[in-house]
Amino acid sequence: MQISLITLNARYSHSCPALFHVRNALAQGLPESTLVLHQFTINDPYYQTLLRITGDQPEVICFSVYIWNAEYTLRLVGDLRRVLPEVPIILGGPEATFMDSESLPTGCTIVRGEVEGLGEDFCRDLAAGTLQSEYRAAGSPPFVMPYLEPDFAAHLENRNIYYESSRGCPFSCSYCLSSVEHGVRYREIDEVYRELAIILAHGPKIIRFVDRTFNGLPERALAIWRFLLNQSGETLFHFEIAPDLFSEEMLGFLAQVPHGRFQFEIGLQSTNSETLAAVNRRMDLARAGENIRRLAAFGNIHLHLDLILGLPCETEATFRTSLNEAFGMAPHHLQMGLLKVLPGTPISRAAEEFGLISSATPPYSVLATRWLDHASLCRLYWLGECLEAFYNNRFFRNILSYLRKKEEEPFGFFEQLRIVCQAGNFFSLAKTQEFMTRMLVELAQTRPDGELFCELLRFDWLVSGQRIMPPYLGAESSKEIRDHLWRNLPEGLPPHYTRLTKNEFFKRGIFARFSGALLNTVSLAEDDESREGYVCFLPEQESVEGHQRQQVAVFFLEEKAEGQ
Repeated sequence: MQISLITLNARYSHSCPALFHVRNALAQGLPESTLVLHQFTINDPYYQTLLRITGDQPEVICFSVYIWNAEYTLRLVGDLRRVLPEVPIILGGPEATFMDSESLPTGCTIVRGEVEGLGEDFCRDLAAGTLQSEYRAAGSPPFVMPYLEPDFAAHLENRNIYYESSRGCPFSCSYCLSSVEHGVRYREIDEVYRELAIILAHGPKIIRFVDRTFNGLPERALAIWRFLLNQSGETLFHFEIAPDLFSEEMLGFLAQVPHGRFQFEIGLQSTNSETLAAVNRRMDLARAGENIRRLAAFGNIHLHLDLILGLPCETEATFRTSLNEAFGMAPHHLQMGLLKVLPGTPISRAAEEFGLISSATPPYSVLATRWLDHASLCRLYWLGECLEAFYNNRFFRNILSYLRKKEEEPFGFFEQLRIVCQAGNFFSLAKTQEFMTRMLVELAQTRPDGELFCELLRFDWLVSGQRIMPPYLGAESSKEIRDHLWRNLPEGLPPHYTRLTKNEFFKRGIFARFSGALLNTVSLAEDDESREGYVCFLPEQESVEGHQRQQVAVFFLEEKAEGQ
């Protein structure tokens, strides 16, 4: 029997560990079967994907279904049933667990729960061609790493590798599918070490731990971190963590982690205690905020901080506070996602109580709540899209730092930017650095500090690696500044250049003149804002506060051309 195991990832670099778990379970229960794995993406051409599935001439088709691929998968299911009417189609995964089997075409089977928990009747019925419409797995089955040695070259090369050292979550947040389960199953730590060593032997670029709260047991998390950093290689490790569950010992260790080895996804969700209580999320907000700020100050671990828009008890005023406080924690990536009212979760059963209106199809995004009408939620959503576009890149690091230093309210800033962006049709067009900078220049015209703000935009443009200044930034000619500096700087100026390398230095650099206020703001000069200076932007990059930027050299001609 030839069985096709299929999923559609969000992008090519992702992988789906569930397919490998299903493969192993079927290989054990149906040892004579031929198992074929396909990892497509939701961006693949639909018709080509359909033909690749039918081209295998499968006798059974299994889909792993998630919130991001449900619509694409169900479209495939409908067409596969038309062209392969006799082939059983099996759907499993988080999104399939709560599907209504009666809404699917004839001949479809839903598996609810973890594949390791299926009884012998499933494989027996599959072999006999007598599949029922649904099967429910037993809860809390044991699990192991699903990957076999050939998988690393055949299915996982150039992809993120997902690994779980535990299943379940210590929290019971009512919007999360993990709340349907109770408790956490932790793997034996020696088995975790052994499996990770197998994966690391293949030199993967990224291992993503899918543990819902990796630091739920702080001592265990610390032991695994120490093990990982004792292994050779430059693999990046991704963890989902709870920000209030760090011990001082953990923080001391994390301060010494080499740059580029760890990244944390932090589910803050809200800083409104009433909101967190309404969704059954336990968190020490003061400690969470302090820990995030400390981690950000280390500068060696990439921090991805999540807020959720549309939670119960969250008004525009409380969400404004949440955004302002999250911005002040200075994470590298700040995401403002929409609440998803997932079928089967406790919050979906409380939708009427909370006045939740959400989309009827995946991803079930919230449309209104008792505290936010649709118009208010729409406005906040576009503000979040503004935040997503302008915050989560390397283009405007000094603008963002400037806002923090002058303690300007982030929500108010992004609200004004939202107005500019909507007027400029920003959200319907490609969000290039050039387009985003133009939106910020328009915003600068309304600001009392507009001149300095535009200087910051010019600096950020060049320090991000651009070499040609757009006209709307109103900058002087780099060539004219270069010629002026060539005439007025000495023949040799260590450490920047010697007499023999002066020509090369001036050929490689891009030059711009800035006010003393700008140089002071970006920490390239002392507090004296009256001294303008010249900055050379070099091709080489350096890391500053966890971000890459071009190296710079600063010159003050009035001080006898001494480099700084």
